[in-house]
Amino acid sequence: MSEQNAQKHSFQAEVAQLLHLVTHSLYSNPEIFLRELISNASDACDKLRFEGINHPEYYENDPNLHVRVSIDKEHKTLTISDNGIGLSQQEAIDNLGTIAKSGTKDFMSKLTGDQKSDAQLIGQFGVGFYSGFIAADKITVESRRAGLDESEGVRWISGGTGEFEVEQITKASRGTDIILHLRDDALGYLEAYKVKQIINKYSDHISLPIEMQKEVWQEEEVAEGEEPQGGQYVKTDEWEAINSASALWTRNKNEVTEEQYIEFYKNLSHDFEAPLAWAHNRVEGSTEYTQLLYIPSKAPSNIFTREAKAGIKLYVKRVFIMDDADNLIPNYLRFVQGVVDSADLPLNVSRELLQESRDVKTIREGNARRILNLLDGLAKSEDEAEQEKFKTFYAEFGSVLKEGLGEDQGNRERILKLLRFASSVNDDVTTSLADYKARMKEGQKAIYYVTADSLNAAKNSPQLELFKKKGIEVLLMSDRVDEWAMEFVNEFDGLAMQNVAKGAVDLGDLQDAEEKKALEEAAEQFKPVVEKLSEALKAKTKEVRVTTRLVDSPACLVTGEGELSPQLVRMLKQAGQPVPESKPILEINPEHPLVQKLAGAEQFDDLANVIFDQALIAEGGLPEDPAAYIKRINSLLLK
Repeated sequence: MSEQNAQKHSFQAEVAQLLHLVTHSLYSNPEIFLRELISNASDACDKLRFEGINHPEYYENDPNLHVRVSIDKEHKTLTISDNGIGLSQQEAIDNLGTIAKSGTKDFMSKLTGDQKSDAQLIGQFGVGFYSGFIAADKITVESRRAGLDESEGVRWISGGTGEFEVEQITKASRGTDIILHLRDDALGYLEAYKVKQIINKYSDHISLPIEMQKEVWQEEEVAEGEEPQGGQYVKTDEWEAINSASALWTRNKNEVTEEQYIEFYKNLSHDFEAPLAWAHNRVEGSTEYTQLLYIPSKAPSNIFTREAKAGIKLYVKRVFIMDDADNLIPNYLRFVQGVVDSADLPLNVSRELLQESRDVKTIREGNARRILNLLDGLAKSEDEAEQEKFKTFYAEFGSVLKEGLGEDQGNRERILKLLRFASSVNDDVTTSLADYKARMKEGQKAIYYVTADSLNAAKNSPQLELFKKKGIEVLLMSDRVDEWAMEFVNEFDGLAMQNVAKGAVDLGDLQDAEEKKALEEAAEQFKPVVEKLSEALKAKTKEVRVTTRLVDSPACLVTGEGELSPQLVRMLKQAGQPVPESKPILEINPEHPLVQKLAGAEQFDDLANVIFDQALIAEGGLPEDPAAYIKRINSLLLK
């Protein structure tokens, strides 16, 4: 290459500061520079492909587009070459001399129609090139634009300071060579295996071949009778592609076998078990993306911790951008693993963190719908194997799914249809809200449920006594999240959802006139006792009233409408959260001998407190003063 006079130029921005930012702050992972430079090289080839439609002469005698990575250990250089569109001298000054002025972005603005939709152009931020200074203390760029004479090549050199040099050179081949002069602490990038590893991780699915010189093992020649000293890898003149250039998710579903899907999942998630199910779709519209989403067969141990992250990998045009893309899936579906490949997702300047945007929101909503539809298909399937998969899913992730009732209003109905509960007629967690509705008694106007700390506590709750007597099914909810989640649910399929431990229970047509009349008479008869109880327990209860909901128990605690239940209060206290002051309502059974004994009791206060504390214990709580409770019990027993 012949050379002409070099010209010095100053960068168009406070480059020293910006470069420091780029190389030390924008990229959390130093090996990212290789991804960025390969993406730029891929872009350059795509630009040639587009411009070559109208200018076939741009291809010259080199029609096969590729990216090549070369290692020179002697000179400590790593070179990324492409035979794409290349740069003219002015373009080198304009694009390489101004940070955040991207030639790709400018090129994109000129595209229209189908060309724009098909353009696999990645580097739209203008700083990717400068990431090379993460590993290099000097970068040399040699380039020639397609269509220009060989003598119109350009060499651009910078040490990442305030100046860069530009000179005209002769360059036989079109395209760009980016030569990184590696710093001493980055000489690890001279190892071919490491470079291949990085390319396979980040750029495996670039549609162009990424080539490196083929290496062959060569044994050392030894004289007869001498011990062989071993051998070494030697470079050949042959170039070989080291990326697959074909992503599994970009293939047609019909072309991918079940085994391939499973193996891809295992590689993706590092899970030894096969996934339960997966969804693979190409979504078209205002936002175009491909999704390949998996539901694991087992929940990770940290599923309920704040550190738990969604296992979705984000690609843009098949280039790996980031792991754990939380923004692309709602938090209540954080167990989902998979890949999203977007054609036009806006990213921040480093491509490592997503910016909230309409496109991100669209993808997140689309992913949520797809997973919920997949689960719905398993739940409704008549195939026993599919049903078993849903049971496995629900046992592992049902509690997490319930979080969606509070987090995702748009999909609340979908989530409700997927939920399964134990009930007063079936201990197994298999009853759906639709099943419950189908089994409801004639005249029943609500879906009744009770929350408790455990299934056993729910089954034996005093709140269920009347329902059992009348043969009315009650859903038993014992997950920690149930109490919180059901606060967001008022109805299902036109039926009110009613917590039997909250407020007065109106059984409507299921409660005859005689029962209602008996309640009114009992309330009148026990009025003096109720007033006396209210006074004795004013520190513990908001109200005391007579009820017909109890059959075998003397009393129960009821939470007022709009107030926190005892279970939720306990959960919040355990989490160290502040809890507003609230008192329960004490409902008493006028037909129970213990309640009837109250009227003439000498130790009224002791008996009243014991009845309250027993009601508290029955719903899973503990007396504030256990010692005082025991003392009162002993005192009453000795009478």
